[in-house]
Amino acid sequence: MADRRRINGPPGATMAPVFEDDAGQPEIKNGKGRDRAPNVIRKTFLKTGVTPSASGSAYLEFEGSSKSGVSGLKLSCTVHGPRSLPRSSPFSPHIVLSAHVKYAPFATKQRRGYLRDPSERDLGTHLETALRGAIIADRWPKSGVDIIISIIEGDQDRETSKSQGDETWDMMNVLSGCITVASAALADAGIDCVDTVAGGVAALVQDAGEDSTPRIVVDPIPSDHEKVLGACCVAYLPTRDEVTNLWFKGDLPASDAGLYTQLVENGIQASRNANRVLVECLGEATS
Repeated sequence: MADRRRINGPPGATMAPVFEDDAGQPEIKNGKGRDRAPNVIRKTFLKTGVTPSASGSAYLEFEGSSKSGVSGLKLSCTVHGPRSLPRSSPFSPHIVLSAHVKYAPFATKQRRGYLRDPSERDLGTHLETALRGAIIADRWPKSGVDIIISIIEGDQDRETSKSQGDETWDMMNVLSGCITVASAALADAGIDCVDTVAGGVAALVQDAGEDSTPRIVVDPIPSDHEKVLGACCVAYLPTRDEVTNLWFKGDLPASDAGLYTQLVENGIQASRNANRVLVECLGEATS
């Protein structure tokens, strides 16, 4: 009689799977390329009120790349507050904003640690700067609000990004998504803002081919292009026509000031497109 309390192994012999190491294989930088117009952003899904226990919450998802193996960006944001600060803290006539950005351990191919690394701290600093220009801070003296963003799935495999030098460009896409989803969560929490702030990215890229000339595209995916020469991430208030945060990185000639201006203008245009999605989502939530 068989023991029903014991889980027996398979009756036949089995072989553990052996995976080939792709370290020696050549990397394919551009599998299919960008299938969107230069001034068109990816399809975006945004929803508020996904976390009932928080004061406000939102979920943002971007469409993945046409290249196989590259997933879309998925972000979750929760807002806790405003709430009074501890008695031991000094008096503040404005609200104290705290932004926390963290990759989930499973968000990228290379597993992330449980402690924040310098790149995640930089994302939190840029996010705080972008949101301070939108929040009406003097309405909550000696109060604090915590904004926590979890990156559920990265825009590209981190291991591939590090080997190709694209990790910085991926961070810009993440920052623009963090700004948009945090703005939606703040509106869901009922925190007064002067305007809805949204993030946008524009980049100067060069595609494969000897006769290919650099061009400016919005909402870039580094794996869709041969090389990214420079990029800027803009946090923009459309109604007030103000920029609350600008992050620029790249190796461009300093003498060509018009190129910098074009990048910023295209970044603002990408922010306006993202703001339309944000306003539509908030309108559906209130209706």
